[in-house]
Amino acid sequence: MHRGATLLAALALVGCAAVPPAEPGTITGRLALQVDAFQDRPSQSLSGSFDLRGNADRGELRLSTPLGTTLAAAYWSPGEARLVTPQGERRFDDLDALSRDAFGESLPLRALPDWLNGRPWPGAAEPAQPLQPGPGFVQLGWTIDLARFEAGHLLASRAGPPAVRLRAQRDAPP
Repeated sequence: MHRGATLLAALALVGCAAVPPAEPGTITGRLALQVDAFQDRPSQSLSGSFDLRGNADRGELRLSTPLGTTLAAAYWSPGEARLVTPQGERRFDDLDALSRDAFGESLPLRALPDWLNGRPWPGAAEPAQPLQPGPGFVQLGWTIDLARFEAGHLLASRAGPPAVRLRAQRDAPP
Protein backbone atom coordinates (compact mmCIF):
# COMPACT_ATOMS: atom_id res chain seq x y z
CA MET A 1 0.00 0.00 0.00
CA HIS A 2 1.32 3.48 -0.84
CA ARG A 3 2.60 5.25 2.27
CA GLY A 4 0.45 8.31 1.48
CA ALA A 5 -2.60 6.08 1.50
CA THR A 6 -1.44 4.71 4.87
CA LEU A 7 -1.22 8.24 6.27
CA LEU A 8 -4.61 9.13 4.83
CA ALA A 9 -6.08 5.98 6.36
CA ALA A 10 -4.55 6.96 9.69
CA LEU A 11 -6.10 10.40 9.38
CA ALA A 12 -9.49 8.77 8.90
CA LEU A 13 -9.21 6.79 12.13
CA VAL A 14 -10.55 7.99 15.44
CA GLY A 15 -9.08 6.75 18.69
CA CYS A 16 -5.73 8.18 19.75
CA ALA A 17 -4.90 10.55 22.59
CA ALA A 18 -6.85 13.80 22.96
CA VAL A 19 -5.08 17.01 21.94
CA PRO A 20 -4.04 19.15 24.92
CA PRO A 21 -5.19 22.79 25.05
CA ALA A 22 -3.23 25.14 22.82
CA GLU A 23 -0.15 26.77 24.33
CA PRO A 24 0.84 30.40 23.76
CA GLY A 25 2.48 30.76 20.32
CA THR A 26 0.50 27.83 18.93
CA ILE A 27 -1.44 28.34 15.72
CA THR A 28 -4.64 26.32 15.65
CA GLY A 29 -7.33 25.91 13.05
CA ARG A 30 -8.53 23.67 10.27
CA LEU A 31 -6.78 22.65 7.10
CA ALA A 32 -7.50 20.77 3.92
CA LEU A 33 -4.83 19.39 1.60
CA GLN A 34 -5.47 18.11 -1.90
CA VAL A 35 -2.85 16.50 -4.14
CA ASP A 36 -4.04 15.81 -7.70
CA ALA A 37 -3.47 12.47 -9.39
CA PHE A 38 -0.19 12.21 -11.28
CA GLN A 39 1.22 9.38 -13.37
CA ASP A 40 0.44 6.17 -11.43
CA ARG A 41 -0.51 7.91 -8.16
CA PRO A 42 -4.16 8.56 -7.36
CA SER A 43 -5.31 11.90 -6.01
CA GLN A 44 -5.09 12.31 -2.25
CA SER A 45 -6.86 14.60 0.16
CA LEU A 46 -7.07 15.08 3.87
CA SER A 47 -8.67 17.54 6.22
CA GLY A 48 -8.84 18.11 9.93
CA SER A 49 -7.99 20.40 12.77
CA PHE A 50 -4.37 21.34 13.34
CA ASP A 51 -2.10 22.64 16.10
CA LEU A 52 1.24 24.03 14.96
CA ARG A 53 4.02 24.94 17.37
CA GLY A 54 7.53 26.07 16.61
CA ASN A 55 9.33 27.27 13.52
CA ALA A 56 11.18 25.96 10.48
CA ASP A 57 13.96 24.46 12.61
CA ARG A 58 12.09 22.88 15.50
CA GLY A 59 8.41 22.23 16.04
CA GLU A 60 5.40 19.99 15.84
CA LEU A 61 2.25 19.76 13.77
CA ARG A 62 -0.70 17.74 15.06
CA LEU A 63 -3.73 16.79 12.99
CA SER A 64 -6.90 15.80 14.78
CA THR A 65 -10.58 15.04 14.35
CA PRO A 66 -13.24 17.68 15.07
CA LEU A 67 -13.64 16.01 18.48
CA GLY A 68 -9.97 16.59 19.31
CA THR A 69 -8.59 13.09 18.84
CA THR A 70 -5.01 13.15 17.49
CA LEU A 71 -4.76 11.38 14.13
CA ALA A 72 -1.15 12.12 13.21
CA ALA A 73 1.69 14.23 14.53
CA ALA A 74 4.91 15.38 12.91
CA TYR A 75 7.85 16.49 15.05
CA TRP A 76 11.03 18.03 13.70
CA SER A 77 14.39 19.31 14.85
CA PRO A 78 17.73 19.75 13.07
CA GLY A 79 18.61 16.51 11.28
CA GLU A 80 15.45 14.62 12.24
CA ALA A 81 11.72 14.42 11.58
CA ARG A 82 9.25 11.94 13.05
CA LEU A 83 5.74 11.01 11.99
CA VAL A 84 3.54 9.40 14.64
CA THR A 85 0.25 7.76 13.59
CA PRO A 86 -1.92 5.05 15.13
CA GLN A 87 0.22 2.59 13.13
CA GLY A 88 3.39 3.67 14.95
CA GLU A 89 6.31 6.03 14.58
CA ARG A 90 8.55 6.56 11.55
CA ARG A 91 11.77 8.61 11.47
CA PHE A 92 13.19 10.66 8.61
CA ASP A 93 16.24 12.84 7.96
CA ASP A 94 14.08 15.96 7.50
CA LEU A 95 10.57 17.24 6.80
CA ASP A 96 11.03 16.97 3.03
CA ALA A 97 11.74 13.25 3.35
CA LEU A 98 8.74 12.85 5.68
CA SER A 99 6.36 14.55 3.23
CA ARG A 100 7.80 12.66 0.21
CA ASP A 101 7.24 9.38 2.03
CA ALA A 102 3.74 10.30 3.20
CA PHE A 103 2.46 11.98 0.02
CA GLY A 104 4.90 11.09 -2.74
CA GLU A 105 5.59 14.84 -2.90
CA SER A 106 7.89 17.20 -1.06
CA LEU A 107 5.64 19.73 0.66
CA PRO A 108 7.17 22.92 2.13
CA LEU A 109 6.37 22.05 5.75
CA ARG A 110 9.34 24.10 7.04
CA ALA A 111 7.77 27.22 5.51
CA LEU A 112 4.32 26.56 6.95
CA PRO A 113 4.78 28.38 10.30
CA ASP A 114 5.78 31.58 8.48
CA TRP A 115 3.13 31.23 5.78
CA LEU A 116 0.40 30.75 8.40
CA ASN A 117 1.60 34.04 9.89
CA GLY A 118 1.22 35.74 6.50
CA ARG A 119 4.89 36.16 5.71
CA PRO A 120 7.46 34.53 3.43
CA TRP A 121 9.78 31.94 4.93
CA PRO A 122 13.17 33.63 5.45
CA GLY A 123 15.04 30.32 5.00
CA ALA A 124 14.19 29.95 1.31
CA ALA A 125 17.13 29.99 -1.13
CA GLU A 126 15.45 32.67 -3.26
CA PRO A 127 13.45 35.67 -2.04
CA ALA A 128 9.67 35.60 -2.32
CA GLN A 129 8.05 37.53 -5.15
CA PRO A 130 4.91 39.64 -4.67
CA LEU A 131 1.69 38.05 -5.90
CA GLN A 132 0.26 39.94 -8.86
CA PRO A 133 -2.49 40.99 -8.54
CA GLY A 134 -3.54 40.97 -4.92
CA PRO A 135 -2.07 40.35 -1.50
CA GLY A 136 0.29 37.44 -1.13
CA PHE A 137 3.54 36.15 -2.55
CA VAL A 138 5.13 33.37 -4.58
CA GLN A 139 7.79 31.28 -2.86
CA LEU A 140 9.35 27.85 -3.45
CA GLY A 141 7.11 27.39 -6.50
CA TRP A 142 3.98 27.97 -4.40
CA THR A 143 1.45 30.80 -4.63
CA ILE A 144 0.46 32.05 -1.17
CA ASP A 145 -2.85 33.89 -1.48
CA LEU A 146 -3.48 36.24 1.45
CA ALA A 147 -6.65 37.90 0.08
CA ARG A 148 -8.67 36.73 3.11
CA PHE A 149 -5.79 36.60 5.61
CA GLU A 150 -7.31 39.19 7.98
CA ALA A 151 -10.18 36.71 8.49
CA GLY A 152 -7.67 33.91 9.17
CA HIS A 153 -7.80 32.27 5.71
CA LEU A 154 -4.75 31.16 3.75
CA LEU A 155 -4.56 29.39 0.39
CA ALA A 156 -1.24 27.90 -0.72
CA SER A 157 -1.18 26.26 -4.14
CA ARG A 158 1.35 24.76 -6.52
CA ALA A 159 0.52 24.29 -10.19
CA GLY A 160 2.42 20.98 -10.32
CA PRO A 161 2.52 18.43 -11.65
CA PRO A 162 0.88 17.30 -9.56
CA ALA A 163 -1.18 20.30 -8.55
CA VAL A 164 -1.41 20.73 -4.79
CA ARG A 165 -3.73 22.97 -2.76
CA LEU A 166 -3.55 23.67 0.96
CA ARG A 167 -6.35 25.66 2.56
CA ALA A 168 -6.03 26.78 6.17
CA GLN A 169 -8.41 28.61 8.48
CA ARG A 170 -6.85 29.86 11.70
CA ASP A 171 -9.02 29.76 14.82
CA ALA A 172 -7.76 33.18 15.88
CA PRO A 173 -7.08 35.57 13.00
CA PRO A 174 -3.59 37.08 13.14
